[in-house]
Amino acid sequence: MSFDNITDVSGIKVGHIEDQKALTGCTVILTEEGAVAGVDVRGAAPGTRETDLLNPVNMVNEVHAICLSGGSAFGLDTSSGVMKFLEEKGIGLDVGVAKVPIVPSAILFDLAVGDPNVRPNAEMGYEAAQKAARGIFRQGNVGAGCGATVGKIMGFEHCMKGGLGSSAITLENGLTVGAVVAVNSLGEIREPKTGNVIASAIHPETGELVDSEEFMMTQVESFGRVGQNTTIGVIAVNAKLSKSEATKVSQMAHNAIGRTIFPAHTMFDGDTIFTLANGDRQYSLDLIGSLATQALEKAIIRAVKRAETTQGIKAFE
Repeated sequence: MSFDNITDVSGIKVGHIEDQKALTGCTVILTEEGAVAGVDVRGAAPGTRETDLLNPVNMVNEVHAICLSGGSAFGLDTSSGVMKFLEEKGIGLDVGVAKVPIVPSAILFDLAVGDPNVRPNAEMGYEAAQKAARGIFRQGNVGAGCGATVGKIMGFEHCMKGGLGSSAITLENGLTVGAVVAVNSLGEIREPKTGNVIASAIHPETGELVDSEEFMMTQVESFGRVGQNTTIGVIAVNAKLSKSEATKVSQMAHNAIGRTIFPAHTMFDGDTIFTLANGDRQYSLDLIGSLATQALEKAIIRAVKRAETTQGIKAFE
């Protein structure tokens, strides 16, 4: 049975928790049997945890979960709750005296919406991990995408609602590649095939969607604030990959951000993509990277199209 989301990849579970009033939350991607992982960070203002461990020259090969969270750097606390959940289940890297769950994490900035004093914490991470399951899940204003916004080139007061999206592609040869992403970009969102803008800054005088790249050309000074954006996501594939190969898939998947978000990978974004590989069959790395890009493109568009207007922040219609 296909769910058309990242849990189509065997062994992958997803759980969310959010506070709709405070507009923040977190999303946990569990891989309890362990998965080889890689990561690629392209934005210049990232907030991450345990990403150095994923460098192919470093020792640990497998992770047990990935945590995506709102709350800016405060939100990194959610991974502690995920670790607690996994430890209670006896899941982790066996170091002799204990099993240490490996939970790389990335955050996005949502403090400018909702209540900035409420941030995802260890308790929310634990609860999201408890809820993790395979199957269809809600997208849009959910989990790490709860407080996500896009099109902030003119400031938060003119932005539109971002969100969380997921998709998957399965080939007849058995290869499945899935993606989940929280879209919280400085730039606007465009349909990759048509180039149509579906979410951007809303011009205060005309009410029309602003072309972010054209707006940039009119600015003498800077037009953003460090750390207030960021698109974060996870690719999962049922293939056998090394850490180097998983990292390469993450690099290739960033093409999806370049095809849907304009401008992408700015000084004000912390764009980070993880890749999880948990299969025992080898496939062409170029094929996996191409499918990862396609799946992530679709997930980005879904994140925005399934978002809902909330607290005065307009969503796609």
